[in-house]
Amino acid sequence: MPEKLTPHQRRVLEVLFSTPHEFSAQDLHKEFKKRQQRVGLATVYRALKVLQKCGKVQIRSLPNGEAVYSLASAHRHHLTCVSCGISIPLKNCPVHELEQELVQTQEFQVFYHTLEVFGLCQNCIEVDVLARRKGIRQA
Repeated sequence: MPEKLTPHQRRVLEVLFSTPHEFSAQDLHKEFKKRQQRVGLATVYRALKVLQKCGKVQIRSLPNGEAVYSLASAHRHHLTCVSCGISIPLKNCPVHELEQELVQTQEFQVFYHTLEVFGLCQNCIEVDVLARRKGIRQA
């Protein structure tokens, strides 16, 4: 793990610190272009990988296969719809006590944790119910 961050790694952290939402690597690359900072997409990916390995950044995979990144200090918990892909953040952390127990009993340094529950959102449930009533099969 690097003791000292590179300028690009520091820039990635600055962007993540400046916003509460998650970014894909492509979104971060676009943000650098907006800020007129020349950082290549491959450099963004490398910086994210190093920052993840040292526990500063966490990654979350969306149902469409896209990866999004956020600060590791911000635990993220979501209900994710497998139909439309919406992610609904959970306000309370149901995993915090388990994390503390694992730190103590397993002698394990935890950087971050995520919780992802997959299913159907209310809107997709309603669409599915209406389709069934009309005899339409969803793909």
